[in-house]
Amino acid sequence: MMEERVVRLTTVRRSENGKMENTFLQGKAPVTVSANTKAVFLLDQSYLTNAYPELTVSKGKGALVTLSYAEALVDAKGQKGNRNDIEGRTLRGFDDQFVADGTEKRMFRPLWFRTYRYLQLTVETKEEPLVLDDLAGKFTGYPFEEKAQFATSDSTLKALWNVGWRTARLCAGETYYDCPYYEQLQYTGDTRIQSMISLYVTGDDRLMRKAITDYEHSRFNDGLTQSRYPSADFQVIPTFSLFWVCMIHDYWMHRQDDAFVKSMLPGILGVLNWHEQRIAKTGLNGPQEWWNFVDWSTWKNAKDEIAGGVPNGARKGGSSILSLQQAYTYFRAADLLAHYGKNELAEHYREQARRLNKAVYAQCWDASRSLVADTPDKNSFSQHANILAVLTNAVPVEQQGPLLQKTMADTSLTQATFYFKFYLFEALKKTGLGDQFIAQLKPWRDMLAIGLTTFAENPEPTRSDCHAWSASPLYEFLSITCGIRTAEPGFKSVRIEPFMGDLTSVEGKMPHPAGEIAVQFQKTSAGALTGSVTLPANLTGTLRWKGKTLPLKAGKQAVSL
Repeated sequence: MMEERVVRLTTVRRSENGKMENTFLQGKAPVTVSANTKAVFLLDQSYLTNAYPELTVSKGKGALVTLSYAEALVDAKGQKGNRNDIEGRTLRGFDDQFVADGTEKRMFRPLWFRTYRYLQLTVETKEEPLVLDDLAGKFTGYPFEEKAQFATSDSTLKALWNVGWRTARLCAGETYYDCPYYEQLQYTGDTRIQSMISLYVTGDDRLMRKAITDYEHSRFNDGLTQSRYPSADFQVIPTFSLFWVCMIHDYWMHRQDDAFVKSMLPGILGVLNWHEQRIAKTGLNGPQEWWNFVDWSTWKNAKDEIAGGVPNGARKGGSSILSLQQAYTYFRAADLLAHYGKNELAEHYREQARRLNKAVYAQCWDASRSLVADTPDKNSFSQHANILAVLTNAVPVEQQGPLLQKTMADTSLTQATFYFKFYLFEALKKTGLGDQFIAQLKPWRDMLAIGLTTFAENPEPTRSDCHAWSASPLYEFLSITCGIRTAEPGFKSVRIEPFMGDLTSVEGKMPHPAGEIAVQFQKTSAGALTGSVTLPANLTGTLRWKGKTLPLKAGKQAVSL
C-alpha cells in the first residue's frame, strides 16, 4: 500500500473578495464566501508535495469551486523565476472543478493525486453563501523509509540531501515517475538513477525489480524495450534500452537474486542484438531509427535531428556518443553473460565493445584539441562523448584523468545537464578524481537559491520543477564522499574509497542486505585518514585512501591510513 498522511498548506499568500486566515489552513476557522461573489485565494504549501486535496464545504447551492495546482507561479513572460515570489505573478496549472449541492459537510477529493506547492481556490457563489469548512491534503507515495544518513563538516550539504530525498519520494508511487506534475511515466534513463538512490538510501529493492520487469514486459518485435512503461503511448528510445541492461547489471551487483537476473537474459540479448545489427562498416553506429535521446543539452550542429535531446550523428550514423554507450553496455552485459555460463557470448560482446572503442578513438579523437569529437567530422564536441570515453576505456588509462579535467573545464563543449552529470560523477569515481565532486554541485545549490524545494529537470528555464534524475547527488554522497561501493556481485564484499575534497570530516551509513554499513572519517592536516568503519556480520572488504589499502572485517573497527 502507498503511504498516506495529512499535509496542510501553510500560508494564505493572496485573497480577493474574501477574508481567509492561516487558521483556516490549520483546520480551525471556516471561511464563508458571500452570495453572488467570486473569491480567489492563493495558498502556499511552502514545499512541493503529491497529495489528494480534500476540500469540505457546506451550503452554497450551485456555487462553482475550482482548485488549481502549480509547482510555481509565472510572470507575464511565462517565466518562473524565484519560486517563493508571487508579486506580478499568476498561477497557470491544472484545475479540478465541482459544483456545490447546498448540503452540509460535502467533501470533494479528486480520483488521482495532484502535485502542488501552490493551490489556488476560486469560489463563484450563486444566491447562497458557501462555507469552506476545511482544506487538507493526503500525501501519497511509495512507502520508502529513509534509512541512510549523511553528515559532513560542511553543513550546507544537508539541504541538498533533504531536497534530493523529497525529489526522490515525489517521483515514486505504484511505479517510479520521471516527474509527478507532468507525465508520471517510468522512463528507463530516470529509473536507473532512481533505483540506485532507492538501494542506497532505503535498502528497498522492490520498486527496482518491478521496473526491470515492467521494461521486460514492454519489449516489442524489434527486440528493444519501450522508453517508458507502463504507458498507453508507444515510444522507443534505443539508448534507454541499453540503460535497462545496465540497470539489471546494477541490480546484480547489489543483490543476490540469480533466478530473477537470469530470467532477463533473453531480453538483454534482444537489445544487444538490435544494436549490433546497426554497426556500420566504419565500426561506428550506423543510422539509428527511433528517438536516440542522450540529454536535454543544447546540441551543436545536430541539424538532422527532429526531436530534442539527440546529438549530432544519430540519424546519419557515426555518433561517438551512441557508439560508446553501446560499448559501455556491452561490457556490463558480458559480465552478466559470463557469470551465468554464457562464456562465448560474453567474449563476443567484449570484443564488440573493444572494436567500438577502437573505432571511436581512430575516427573521433582530435589530437589538436585532445578531445573526443561527437562524429568523425569533428565539428562538434561534448562532455558526453568524453565522459563515455573515460567510462569505457576508449582512451588509454593514463589519458583519462587529464581528459576528464579538461572535459569539466572547457565550457565550449556541449554541457551535460543534471541528468547526464550522473555519468560525469561515475567517471570521477573511476579516475580517482572524486575530490572534485562537491565542487560540481554548484548547479544544485543554485536551485536552492531560487526557492526550489525539489530538483528540476533542467537548468533554468525548466518545465518540470521535480525530476528524479536530478536527485543523483544523494547516491553520490554515499558512494563518492563516503566512498561505499559494492566490490562484487550480490554486494558480497565492499570497497570503501572516500573522496572528501575540502571536507575535514564525513560520516554516513547505508542499508546493506546483511545489515548496515557505517563510516566515520576525519582528514588530518597532514592528509591522513582516521576514523571507523562498521560492516554487517560476514561482510568483508577493503578501504582505499590515496593509493593505500587496508583490509576490512565484519563489525566495528578503527581505521588509519
